[in-house]
Amino acid sequence: MSTSVLTKTEKEEIQKKFNELLKNFSSEREDDVALITKAFNLANEAHKNMRRKSGEPYIFHPLAVAKIVSEEIGLGTKSITSALLHDVVEDTDYTLDDIRANFGEKIAAIIDGLTKISDVLDNNMSLQAENFRKILLTLSEDVRVILIKLADRLHNMRTLGSMSPNKQQKIAAETIFLYAPLAHRLGLYSIKTELEDLSLKYRHPRIYEEIVGRIKDNEKKRLELIHEFSLPIIESLEKNGIKYDISGRPKSIYSIYYKMQHKNIPFEEVYDLLAIRIVFDSVPGIPEKTQCWNIYSLITDIYMPKPDRIRDWVSTPKANGYEALHATVMGPGGHWVEVQIRTRRMDEIAERGYAAHWKYKEANSQENELDKWLRKVREMLENQQTDAMEFVDEFKMNLFAAEIMVFTPKGEIITLPKNATALDFAYEIHTKIGNNAIGAKVNHKLVPLNYKLTNGDQVEILTSEKQRSQKEWLKYVMTAKAKTAINSSIKSEIKNRIEKGKNMLEEKLKENNLLPSSRIFKKLMPAYQVTSKDELYSKIGSGIITLEDLKKILKKNSKNKWIKYWELQFSKVGSGKSEEEQQEENQQEENNHKEELEAPVRDKNFDYSKPIILRENIDEAEQPYVIAKCCNPIPGDDIIGEKSANNDSIIIHKSRCPHAIKLMTSHGDLIVSAKWTTYKILSFLARIDIGGLDKFGMYNNIINVITTELNANIRNINLSSHDGIFEGNIDLYVHSTKDLNNLIMNLIKIKGVESVHRVEVFES
Repeated sequence: MSTSVLTKTEKEEIQKKFNELLKNFSSEREDDVALITKAFNLANEAHKNMRRKSGEPYIFHPLAVAKIVSEEIGLGTKSITSALLHDVVEDTDYTLDDIRANFGEKIAAIIDGLTKISDVLDNNMSLQAENFRKILLTLSEDVRVILIKLADRLHNMRTLGSMSPNKQQKIAAETIFLYAPLAHRLGLYSIKTELEDLSLKYRHPRIYEEIVGRIKDNEKKRLELIHEFSLPIIESLEKNGIKYDISGRPKSIYSIYYKMQHKNIPFEEVYDLLAIRIVFDSVPGIPEKTQCWNIYSLITDIYMPKPDRIRDWVSTPKANGYEALHATVMGPGGHWVEVQIRTRRMDEIAERGYAAHWKYKEANSQENELDKWLRKVREMLENQQTDAMEFVDEFKMNLFAAEIMVFTPKGEIITLPKNATALDFAYEIHTKIGNNAIGAKVNHKLVPLNYKLTNGDQVEILTSEKQRSQKEWLKYVMTAKAKTAINSSIKSEIKNRIEKGKNMLEEKLKENNLLPSSRIFKKLMPAYQVTSKDELYSKIGSGIITLEDLKKILKKNSKNKWIKYWELQFSKVGSGKSEEEQQEENQQEENNHKEELEAPVRDKNFDYSKPIILRENIDEAEQPYVIAKCCNPIPGDDIIGEKSANNDSIIIHKSRCPHAIKLMTSHGDLIVSAKWTTYKILSFLARIDIGGLDKFGMYNNIINVITTELNANIRNINLSSHDGIFEGNIDLYVHSTKDLNNLIMNLIKIKGVESVHRVEVFES
């Protein structure tokens, strides 16, 4: 953030933006207008001469957030006032007490929730994660904090272009990881869609531009199709006296990208690229559900529906309050078109989410799914044992959960998330019951702990005092309570094993007149295939490592810089010296060789302000980077770098790798930009899926194209045929995505081959 005196033109633009905010403000009460004007004047003075990274006056940001809060979310006076003031306490000399004195306790509480935390976090804790938790804490008081925070994030995403590439990646990843799902959960569909699209724009700019280009290329054809498709529907609606609005739009860019990625299909094969929305005036006295199905009937009299694509969120609304009837029908020219049918009330809830839900709540005082979810979040926040990132993981896990009701043997009702298991139920009853669970009876039938429960099940948990929680149980459960309890139990067990293993190793070394040292661990860790001292201790403590071959490992000759030290070390074993003399001599020897033993292999001073350029180097020891095993990027993939723990190398991830996205969210300071150069010598492992008609000589043709024509090496081939069809996958080595794409194009040319595509596997 910089400062410089504002120009006359900029001051006029500030006033113009504020006038626009007031003009579109729904309330005409003088008190409301006066409060908003007072907030603007204070914020304008507080941020005087301050500028954003883009160079524009800083006050533009709170004005934009207030406008989103007012016009796009539909909140009222207190929210608009809070939006204008949301950065004042954090960035200026004004305090929360000043806000309280000028605007009252309620607005001060909202500002407190929106003010970022600083200088109060542990070094190993994510600032953004803890800030997110702080904001959610205010849910127990006022959900408006979340809505204003989402407006703040939306404007930051709209203006992200002025930030550095590293910042763009971090903020975009954080947005897709937390804020877009949160907007969805609160029913803010439009904001959720825009956050997803903008996140994609900065995380994968090439893919984003390609999809935008494809949509634009089809725009004229799309408009013609919408017009042709809509005409007979319009005639039918008017004939039946229905008052309506009808509009057409393409699917969002992110939803197209998501379907292409998760279904491994090209742009052209994405179903219902087009969507028509019908918003109608409901007739009083007739159930809205009946009216929606009536319009559905009129449409399906004209167009054939796709039965498996009907989505009835009128009978059972989504957990975020969304209500609508969706159907996919076959339109003119063989194009699938999605039709969304909503009343005016449903449409307002769909666009403005929780704010609109609150408006209509008076008509139905019964607690709905959204209220229940907010209550659950408050319960999660009461658990102070978890650190910030664990909390965010728990929150994310429970973000979309619908609920089921099950019964104890005594008939008590227990509410759990949909897809919860018998083990979730056990931990919901009591942590000890969960830790000692060995099985369950559901409706009097014996079932395993990972059995998924359904509404109305009666559950009894079977326990044993000898049972202990196990790591694989984390795969069985979905509630935050169960995961926290299992992790806590496992950590306690690991701590005990580490202490036991440490004592066992020290005892064994003592038998050989040795003391633990860095040199000894540098021998033992690779020999026992562990990466840390704690892992070594743990495996010794649990009996996985027996230490029977300890002496043999330590005596083993290896032609490196350690030989001299170990020869000297073992020549002293059994020398007759006292333990004190031996310890003193060991220490002297270690000091003599310290410089040699700890000398770095190479100097790796990286300039993180610039992208790390990945150059081809045949000597792997001289490579300043490591390819991440979780996503296995190859030259040509969009990538980012992760600083290693000791800062002496860069770990390269695909930019859409889940681990990398989470890392950008929690530890953006570890992320650096990275770019490939051309690779011609080193090869990288890739996998392709291939399928088609099983013709004579097909396998031979495939192998011939790969090995002879394209000179690629095959690591593994797994093809099978049945009923005249073959399918399978091939692992092979390529230099880059360009080579891989070239190979795919050549394979698809083989007569009988129907599909070939790269398989991208992300390991957790």
